[in-house]
Amino acid sequence: MLKQIPELLSPAGDFSMLTAAIKAGADAVYFGVRGLNMRAAASNFELKDIKKAVEFCHKHKVKAYCTINVIIYEKELTLLNKILQILKQAKIDAVICWDLAVIKKCKELGIPIHLSTQASVSNSEAAQYWKKLGVQRIVLARECSLEDIKEIKKKTGLEIEVFVHGARCISLSGRCFMSQELFGKSANRGECLQPCRRDYLVTDEEGKQMKLENNFVMSAKDLCALPLLPQILATGADSLKIEGRNRGAEYVFKVTKVYREALDAIKKKKFNEELVKKLTETLKEVYNKDFSTGFLVDYPHHQRCNVYGSKAILEKVQLGKVINYYRNKSVAEFKIESERIKLGDKLAFVGPTTGYVEIEVQEMYTDNGKCNKAEKGIIVAIAVPEKVRENDKVFLVKKRK
Repeated sequence: MLKQIPELLSPAGDFSMLTAAIKAGADAVYFGVRGLNMRAAASNFELKDIKKAVEFCHKHKVKAYCTINVIIYEKELTLLNKILQILKQAKIDAVICWDLAVIKKCKELGIPIHLSTQASVSNSEAAQYWKKLGVQRIVLARECSLEDIKEIKKKTGLEIEVFVHGARCISLSGRCFMSQELFGKSANRGECLQPCRRDYLVTDEEGKQMKLENNFVMSAKDLCALPLLPQILATGADSLKIEGRNRGAEYVFKVTKVYREALDAIKKKKFNEELVKKLTETLKEVYNKDFSTGFLVDYPHHQRCNVYGSKAILEKVQLGKVINYYRNKSVAEFKIESERIKLGDKLAFVGPTTGYVEIEVQEMYTDNGKCNKAEKGIIVAIAVPEKVRENDKVFLVKKRK
């Protein structure tokens, strides 16, 4: 019998993603500080932003976790101490880490410790060892099956965090050196350029090439555990994690909202195949490399993507930025800098305070009055269902060609 719905944990690479995650129903968010986390390509948060970010989360009764999950070098110990002091003062709810220097300092400061998936914990003996070192939660290796999760939870009593959605690495728990070897950008320092996502030809020493059915031999499909949520909840997992600090506010909003709706449906005993099918279509709208259930049920050796880049069925094209928002009329005004728009089109507004808002154009006005379409260079006014802000980016959301 299900005792409680686990925490839904969403990624935040910047304030727009943070706001989007909270608006979509996340119970907790995780973010990185510039310089010491596994998503160097994300916008990340500056030290001066930490207090504001944590306070914003706590204001909305959402927990805030900070990732310091890279290898720490000797020259970085001073910076590490500075970051942890600031996190402590900001009342961070936990630090996600695995370097023993970070664990030691967190213990000294009384900051709760969540062990990063980079530690590759995949059995109860390893989990018990980390527990003795002061770890309260284990973010399990992504190679764990449903049965593994259940047994580790049962034998350790630790909080267990499980990835349910996002990119999968072709290498064991992300311990890959290809990016470092080819580009001098280490995956274990958050700089991975994902050479595994490219297509490859196999060539022998005489220059002869082997024809492959799929040239993307190292490009894994994304994890999507949506159909398995009831089984995951049955393992006793405490937190369900969405990957994607590099993805943007639209991705965070839509994916978080999907998993929130699914978890609420389980709670109300309304989770079924029809709902899964409907929610999967929403997941296809944003960045993905097709979907797989990863290692949760079976070894996914055959689950490879077959294209470069995203298989999302929708794309966003930036139209411009909000010039004015008229509160009394709930109308946003902006200049169309590219493309053209018409009634029935979908628009998205993205900003640090707004997060992500998507609408369908029902009415549109220019200086000449009401209109059905507008071209590049025209200033338009459009009704929006919720508040947007000046300088929010405006996008046209359309089907990908």
